[in-house]
Amino acid sequence: MSRIVIFANGILNRPELTRIRLRSTDRIFCANGGTRHALDLGLTPEAIIGDLDSVSPEVVAEMQIGRVKIHHHPARKDQTDLELALQLAITQEPDEILLLTALGGRLDQMLANILLLTRPEFASVRLALADGPYWATLLRSNQSITIRGRSGDTLSLIPLTPTVNQVSLTGVEWPLADAVLSLGSTLTISNTLAAEQADLRVGEGLVLVVHFEQDSR
Repeated sequence: MSRIVIFANGILNRPELTRIRLRSTDRIFCANGGTRHALDLGLTPEAIIGDLDSVSPEVVAEMQIGRVKIHHHPARKDQTDLELALQLAITQEPDEILLLTALGGRLDQMLANILLLTRPEFASVRLALADGPYWATLLRSNQSITIRGRSGDTLSLIPLTPTVNQVSLTGVEWPLADAVLSLGSTLTISNTLAAEQADLRVGEGLVLVVHFEQDSR
């Protein structure tokens, strides 16, 4: 399964856990300042995307020598560097895109990064986000997923549409059967895996699935 990993300009929490999530076959894209996180992990990106205000000219020159593709955008633009990186990644038609270092720092940027997952033009690919012990993905209408972990892991569902209908969740302490979730409700926060996997299906709506790995605390 092909996967593109995009480093954003957030905070690199628990780099040892980030390394574990990476695969040798991953294609590495960097959104502007996310370049420093990739380099800190010993990775050479395939592409750097953004206005480059958070990347030194020396690093840019070094990357160009190494034949890294530089997609330079103007500072005055209508999208964040991460959105531009996602748009480029989508054109490569991967099976999955994983966002790293997209959290921390400014609250507005962090929320915007999470909500980028909901963009309808990104619906063709599985989008996930990881930060230290946390892993999250967006589930859309008529989609299902199996979450693998350990008994005791925390699993939360966060509705992102006014209602999320026909939600079924098994393998957890508090299962759901054709439930209706409402935007702003905390009903499905801090559920717990009862075994090594949980199965989730959504009939209609958007829900953010957040998995907190117990052994990574």
